[in-house]
Amino acid sequence: MRAGGPAVQTGAVIPPDGGAGPLRLLIADDRARTRRALRALLAAHPGFEVVGEAADGEEAVAAVERLRPDLVLLDVRMPRLDGIAATARIKDRSPHVRVVAHSLAVELRADALAAGADAFVAKGAPTDELLAALREIEGGR
Repeated sequence: MRAGGPAVQTGAVIPPDGGAGPLRLLIADDRARTRRALRALLAAHPGFEVVGEAADGEEAVAAVERLRPDLVLLDVRMPRLDGIAATARIKDRSPHVRVVAHSLAVELRADALAAGADAFVAKGAPTDELLAALREIEGGR
C-alpha cells in the first residue's frame, strides 16, 4: 500500500443473515483513480468491507499475507508483478482467498482463470455484473 493514503476505509454493513459478517476485500490496481472508484462503489453496497489497496502485484501478494482478506479484486495488467502471476502466488500461499480478475484485457481471461482466479469481470462491464461476481463469491465462502 502507498504511504499517505488511508489504510482502511469501511462502509461495511453486516449481511441480513447476521452470520458471516462483511466480505473483506483487497483492491489491487495500478491506477489510484480506479482503486478510489471501486472503493466508493463497494462502500455503497451492503456486505463488503475494503480492508486495503495495492498498486501492483507485489503489493497485492504482501497485502494478502498481512491483511488476510476474503477476496482480492485484482487488475490483470500491473507493474512489478502482473495480476496473473500475483493470482498464482496468492492462490499458492492462501488457497482460501478468492480472486476476481478485473481488466480491460479480456483476451487474458483464460490465463487469469488458469492461474487460479475464481472469476473474471471485464472493466467497463455493468456495475451489476461486478457486484454479481462478488456476491457469488460471498455466497460460496
